Amino acid sequence: PAIGRIVDKVAAVFVPTVMIVAVLTFLAWINFGPAADTTAYAVVTAMTVLIIACPCALGLATPMSIMIGVGKAAEFGALIRNGDALQQVGKLDVIVLDKTGTVTEGKPSVTEVSAAGDWRRDDVLRLAACLEKVSEHPLAEAIVAAAEDGNLALPAAEKFNAIAGHGAEAHVDGRKVLLGSRKLMADHNIDISDLDDAARQAMTRAQTPVYVAVENAVAGLISIADAIKPDSREAIQRLQRAGITVALLTGDNQATADAVADEIGIKEVFAEVLPEDKAEKIASLQQAGHLVGMVGDGINDAPALARADVGFAIGTGTDVAIESADITLRRGSVQGVVDVVVVSWATVRNIKQNLFGAFIYNTLGIPIAAGVLFPFVGILLNPMIAGAAMAMSSVTVVSNANRLRFLKQGATP
Repeated sequence: PAIGRIVDKVAAVFVPTVMIVAVLTFLAWINFGPAADTTAYAVVTAMTVLIIACPCALGLATPMSIMIGVGKAAEFGALIRNGDALQQVGKLDVIVLDKTGTVTEGKPSVTEVSAAGDWRRDDVLRLAACLEKVSEHPLAEAIVAAAEDGNLALPAAEKFNAIAGHGAEAHVDGRKVLLGSRKLMADHNIDISDLDDAARQAMTRAQTPVYVAVENAVAGLISIADAIKPDSREAIQRLQRAGITVALLTGDNQATADAVADEIGIKEVFAEVLPEDKAEKIASLQQAGHLVGMVGDGINDAPALARADVGFAIGTGTDVAIESADITLRRGSVQGVVDVVVVSWATVRNIKQNLFGAFIYNTLGIPIAAGVLFPFVGILLNPMIAGAAMAMSSVTVVSNANRLRFLKQGATP
């Protein structure tokens, strides 16, 4: 990670500096040491400087903490792909959550079918299921499942066309069927006012209204609910207590998104965002000066996951999302995001402690090894003691890094 690269730069200066100090120590003792045996004093002090300044602790400070931190995150159910991600997580000030499959269970179900005009509910559901049978959208699975549960015959749809972010169209029984959002209906100049009450009721219950139109006339409305994960609200509260702003990002309509956000305690909502615009939304937050984390699970989340400073993929999501992210949450819960934040803060703090200890050790040890106390108290550091001190500095760093093993899951950041 970045903090490790800083140590590499310091070591690149530190090592030649110590060599120069050792040479200067040798020359000082040769020229100004006790007349009895200047050469012996010069050799012993120069060697002691080299021994005590061996930068083992400096080199161990970062990788030991990172190794244990990454292992601890894995124990908590988060697989971290690189050390940079572990360090960056602790700096995030905004985390954006996708709705479906991240905050919610990702297992939507049909709760209500409302018919318009002379249409029957079963006919509306049957036409919608025929069209959605060839779709890969999560809502499509819910509609097809509801039709199959009702033992409805589902003839094959023809000329299927998915309209990204809005819905789909196809021909069923020789008639053109259009299925999707309010905006899709508006784009085709279809009057849906007869279903306004049904749509309003669905949205206030945090359900998604899906309109069905046949031959450019509204036929009905299907209300689909996706249960919120039991631990989503608690996880979001933990993030907010840590000073992190949490936002909800979804392609769903504003009213449904607001209802979900209210239920889980999120104030910042980005609704009706098309799949191709999700990455742009992340970029706009970054341009505003934020360090942004993105949590998602779907194919259309992949660009946003890659664009974010740290991408979190829900482990139960698609392979594309997992491949695009820096961190994979195996539990499929937002709680995993908070756990990684806790591990990140603890790991970076541990690294800083290790580096501080290593620098203090060398700052104090090198002058003593060079014989700075000899003119005052007549004491020189024995090379064997210097070797033991050097080894103990490494033991101290390793022992401090191992304190990360005592980190408990569910701790507040």
